Amino acid sequence: MFRKPDPNQNHLLSALLDADFDRLAVHLEPIAMKVGDVLYESGDKQPYVYFPTTAIVSLHYLLENGGSSEIAGVGNEGMVGISLIMGGDSTPSRAIVQTGGYGYRMRSVLLVEEFKRAGPLMWLLLRYAQAVMTQMSQTAVCNRHHSVEQQLCRWLLLTLDRLPGNELTMTQELIANMLGVRREGVTESAGRLQQYGYISYRRGHITVVDRDGLEGAVCECYAVVKKEFARLLSDVRNRQAKTENAPV
Repeated sequence: MFRKPDPNQNHLLSALLDADFDRLAVHLEPIAMKVGDVLYESGDKQPYVYFPTTAIVSLHYLLENGGSSEIAGVGNEGMVGISLIMGGDSTPSRAIVQTGGYGYRMRSVLLVEEFKRAGPLMWLLLRYAQAVMTQMSQTAVCNRHHSVEQQLCRWLLLTLDRLPGNELTMTQELIANMLGVRREGVTESAGRLQQYGYISYRRGHITVVDRDGLEGAVCECYAVVKKEFARLLSDVRNRQAKTENAPV
């Protein structure tokens, strides 16, 4: 039986002022998001934007030889389809559901109309777009300069931040595709993390046993991305609190 998710589980939606949320809420459609579902392909127009609540969506850049790697992830902190507010109706990336769960979608044209009102929603989405760009640039730096073990720690922590528990369902092959590295590199790195007592891995299930240990082993890229998201969302909340408390 389909259980309707709560839109307030998505941080972007929950950060909206009541009036802005009410205008969007009537257009939000709850959906189940299954592992492997492709929300849009590279170059496709995007008829919908998506607000995950318990699902996680991976944005992949595809190469001509068929290879790919993750450039960003989107969970309950954000929205899939940010290119629409930047003036484009398509991107060179593919959006695919990495972790199954639920979320909401709404027609892209309706979100763009709300964005053009130049109100709090516009500021919120522009701040979010900046945070996503930080995530993308930091991913590029991490993939170039840090070890596979550090990249794996970063990816595990960012994924864990979007989940309610400490267990991930993900094969090493899929993680290798996310990071754009060989599976053997992920196997070796995951084995070391398990030896350190940071994780437990069994048949596609990864359990984070010692989060502090992972945070001690990860490169600075994880903290940069996390702090930027927290800073930008905090700025939005402060701006909106001032708006709500302003004298009429």
